[in-house]
Amino acid sequence: MKSLRTQLTSARQGRITPEMRHVAETEKISAGKLRSRIANGRIVIPWNTGHRPVAMGIGQGLRTKVNANIGTSPVKQSLSYELKKLKAAVKAGADTVMDLSTGGNLRHIRRRIVMSSRLPVGTVPIYQASVEACKSGRGVVDMTADDMFSVIEQHAEDGVDYITVHCGVTMSVLKTLRKSKRLTGIVSRGGAILAGWIMHNGKENPLYEQFDRLLEIAGKYDVTLSLGDGLRPGSLADASDRPQIQELITLGKLAKRARAYGVQAIIEGPGHIPVNQIEMNVRMEKKLCNHAPFYILGPLVTDIAPGYDHITSAIGGAIAGAAGADFLCYVTSSEHLGLPDVESVRQGVIAARIAAHAADIAKGIPGAVEWDFRMSRARKDLDWLSQMKVSIDPEPVAKLIKSRRTRKGNPCTMCGEFCSMKLFRKNFTDAGKFAKLKPGKKE
Repeated sequence: MKSLRTQLTSARQGRITPEMRHVAETEKISAGKLRSRIANGRIVIPWNTGHRPVAMGIGQGLRTKVNANIGTSPVKQSLSYELKKLKAAVKAGADTVMDLSTGGNLRHIRRRIVMSSRLPVGTVPIYQASVEACKSGRGVVDMTADDMFSVIEQHAEDGVDYITVHCGVTMSVLKTLRKSKRLTGIVSRGGAILAGWIMHNGKENPLYEQFDRLLEIAGKYDVTLSLGDGLRPGSLADASDRPQIQELITLGKLAKRARAYGVQAIIEGPGHIPVNQIEMNVRMEKKLCNHAPFYILGPLVTDIAPGYDHITSAIGGAIAGAAGADFLCYVTSSEHLGLPDVESVRQGVIAARIAAHAADIAKGIPGAVEWDFRMSRARKDLDWLSQMKVSIDPEPVAKLIKSRRTRKGNPCTMCGEFCSMKLFRKNFTDAGKFAKLKPGKKE
């Protein structure tokens, strides 16, 4: 413990690391304030010493960040295609990526993704542990604690910057779940794996019971723990129920232990949540988890829009971010239907970034509203090229402009001679009529 050297221990000892300095400069806050918030666990910098990505901060007072999930499945196992998704996510402006692969040579895939990514990379090690147990002829429920921790250390060795660990799926919360009237049960893959293991073996979750062992591995490589919400609601009917909240209470206690040890931690959140419960869920996490950064999986605000869940999650993400959530996991249009393709990844990142930016305006994050001001000025000036450059996604704007080049001067086909901007300029601004206006008679 005395020799532990992480971003958190450095912050507590008053040291401003090069990574802290870089984050402070990009976020336009003082390095001292950033260091203080890292020291008290309100900000994390996922930065494995074996990967060394571009430093990026998540937490209080910083820009709301966006994660993109990629990875193979047992059905689709093309590494080259996943690397195309990685490239698309980076180009679209994701802040981190998670490799959720479950098919193919998992370690090779992970190493290639880490090596190819300048962004922090996250994983869920229990996936690999489960795959390996099945390949060896055993079932998922036959894994040992050593199997789980061996894979976790392997991910850390390979340079993974943050890992999702479902430590809050405990025997106690499963008893509560059994008594509940949940409609969709457990929808977290990692949560379901560990719940099955606990029920089959009649033993406590090793990730919870041997949490100190997990902290030793994370501290050694400065891996940030993303304390996973294995009991997140998978439908609006299950939102904010007792199993979800009980797990959250446990995660708050574990986050406190992680900080005390010197390991950075964030908390994962729901899930499917109706609009009127989102702010309450964010406030609850901040209260129960001592303001640890909140990583929201969506949230999806309705269950009825398969094929459009990048939109339903963006609505929830904007509300959650404005309420104080720090990190949005994108949801693609393929959610609930299948593995996303490259275009779904790109659109998912853009949708989440729109939500994150809307939240940043509400939070008063430096530079957020100024970005919108630049766009408004370009629209006022009918400056189409500037609108393209300022846009969060210049690609569709460029295509529209290119497709209408035959129109003289103005590529817009909406208003023609009745363009409000032109009429205002002609009749008010250019003519100077504002200065000539006289107050009318009072009625």
